[in-house]
Amino acid sequence: MGDRVKKNDDKLLLALACGATVEAAAKQCELTDRTVYRRLNDPAFKSRLAELRGDMVRRCAGMLTAAAGEAVRTLLSLQGSSTPPATRLGAARAILELGLKVREVAELEVRMSELEALVKGADSQQPLPNW
Repeated sequence: MGDRVKKNDDKLLLALACGATVEAAAKQCELTDRTVYRRLNDPAFKSRLAELRGDMVRRCAGMLTAAAGEAVRTLLSLQGSSTPPATRLGAARAILELGLKVREVAELEVRMSELEALVKGADSQQPLPNW
């Protein structure tokens, strides 16, 4: 693959991964819509796009996780008696809702890990449990 094609692919991948439409990505990369659709039909290109999108999501998740502690401290500080009741109520609701969601996700992660371990350890001849 030539340097020009690789450079166009990298630029196109980034545009699409960031949510650009085919038309917008084509214009941004100085390509035709048809070329973009043809690239999207290429399994290797689609795989690279999925990998790039996944990497972007993981980075965002990391950034949100890093900011979560400060967000929780902010919500907790809004629980103080000097805060207006409506604000305290909103903070309490947010804490409860987010707490439940975080617990749910954590439990699902544990269950997924257990299932993945089961699948990896299962003999290819042995059928998986029918849950």
